[in-house]
Amino acid sequence: MPASTLPIWYILQEMSNKRPLVPVSSVQGLDWPAIPTPNGRIILSLLHQFEQTERWSADEIQAGQFRQLGRVLTHASNTVPYYRERLKEWGIKSPEKITSEEWQELPWLRRQDIQAAGDELHSESVPRGHGRVSETHTSGTTGQPIRVLKTGLSSMFWSAFTIRDHLWHKRNLKGKLAAIRRSEKGKDPYPEGFKMPQWGTTNLVFETGPLVSLNINCTIEEQVDWLQRENPDYLLTHPTNVYRLASYCKEQGIRFSNLRQVQTLSETLRPEVRDACRAAWGVDVADMYTGREVGYLALQCPEHDHYHIQAEGDYVEILNSDGDACPPGEVGNVVVTPLHNFAMPLIRYEIGDYAEVGEPCPCGRGLPVIKRILGREQDMVTLPNGEKRWTLLSSGNIEAFLKIAPVRQYQFVQKNLHTIEARLAVERELTDIEKEKLVEWIVNKLDHPFTVKISFVDEIPRSPSGKYQDFISEIDAIPEPLSAVDSQR
Repeated sequence: MPASTLPIWYILQEMSNKRPLVPVSSVQGLDWPAIPTPNGRIILSLLHQFEQTERWSADEIQAGQFRQLGRVLTHASNTVPYYRERLKEWGIKSPEKITSEEWQELPWLRRQDIQAAGDELHSESVPRGHGRVSETHTSGTTGQPIRVLKTGLSSMFWSAFTIRDHLWHKRNLKGKLAAIRRSEKGKDPYPEGFKMPQWGTTNLVFETGPLVSLNINCTIEEQVDWLQRENPDYLLTHPTNVYRLASYCKEQGIRFSNLRQVQTLSETLRPEVRDACRAAWGVDVADMYTGREVGYLALQCPEHDHYHIQAEGDYVEILNSDGDACPPGEVGNVVVTPLHNFAMPLIRYEIGDYAEVGEPCPCGRGLPVIKRILGREQDMVTLPNGEKRWTLLSSGNIEAFLKIAPVRQYQFVQKNLHTIEARLAVERELTDIEKEKLVEWIVNKLDHPFTVKISFVDEIPRSPSGKYQDFISEIDAIPEPLSAVDSQR
């Protein structure tokens, strides 16, 4: 019988160390077969269903999503002040039987709408069984931080998708996981960092090895020293951080003998990060696409570099400027509707990211495919005529930029329609020739004769959540493009 047809808790799937998964039992004296905790049972139930639904056809998946969307809309109509009158105004007479045509006519929910609505978006009555209501805040990298209420059930889905990711990539759960992601001052400090006996909520279901963590604001030298002492099986951190780690280790000839895979999150994963990890350590990267306010959006396919949308948790649409669904190969706005957060329903929430739709995956999973995640709108450079372009700074010849001079960190900031500030952290004072070549590279890369001003900094700070941006736009009001022809250049 194929593994995909078995209940997940009976899967004795051999991991890379040839050892089976070990379920956690909550009953004293019973180790095998295990009887999990109540929360563990919920997660196992979800995982068992995921094993089936990921093999459904696209039509079957969408039908399931629309049944759940009907539940969300009905709840919002009955208990959420913000939606109570709006759904009537939008002509939705039977929310529980919403059609795809009706759905496409619903307006997008933007961050400024969430900020303005405040408590009006909170449900007046969360159904029993959804658990405790808590709140989370986004990092505010868009300049518009928001507060979102979530339920205990939402957290169960988060844990289930986390374990799905481990199972997809056949990780040895008894190995050591090292995380370099927290940025709060005083948290997980060098030289020892912080240690836990298990991998967080994964231990609700399966026995795991230890989790160790270090503050991401530690120097690269400190991080490498810590990693050498910990020698983990898996490393979880942000793409820009792992790129610096891998580049440093390659230069110094440093390898970690136990390292099997790198996991990345939070930032856009550039192609050269994968190349750097293979070159430095001989390991691959598994990326994930998540949002604090919406949960897991997509996980990297275990057989390919593209991503599978986690359709059982969120209804994810990738839409063009006219609101139509993008075909494969086209880039559009990411619009998300969480399917199970009844504390604060977010209906057609424009998360602020752009992504490229992918073709159906040959791996056999029917889950929709994202080929690339391009980041937020602020990552686009704006020309004087109002045209916006993707910078894709690291997708092409960033290596050429870094070979010009000993640049340790870089960040480009568009100050206005004519000026780019290049913030550089360098190993030594640069020569005039090096500066000229760096400016020339930036102008050629952005394909416009911007005035480029170089400023030198000791370190480029991250956001409170540890994220890092290589391009930032500080432009607030942008004129419309001069013509449709210009905007399509």
